[in-house]
Amino acid sequence: MRCVWCESDGAEMRTAAVYWELPDGTRTIEIKETPTIACDECGMNYQSDELVTEIEDQLFLIDTKTLPQVMSFSELMAQPRLLKRNYFKFD
Repeated sequence: MRCVWCESDGAEMRTAAVYWELPDGTRTIEIKETPTIACDECGMNYQSDELVTEIEDQLFLIDTKTLPQVMSFSELMAQPRLLKRNYFKFD
């Protein structure tokens, strides 16, 4: 897999803990076991644009007041949605 930062072919998919600010800006949460692209050449760990959108949409569509400080990616994505989709996304 090619790293978008250093363009080496040494990047690979792993899981990692990430910290995300909630949409209302009141706090951050730790999301464990998040799919992550890791590059041993440059040391960068990052999420794909598609995954960032998926996480942000989920956080926008659920009741974030009930979320614990730490949870896994799969637990986050399994949270019941208040809306079916992000109706404010016009792209």
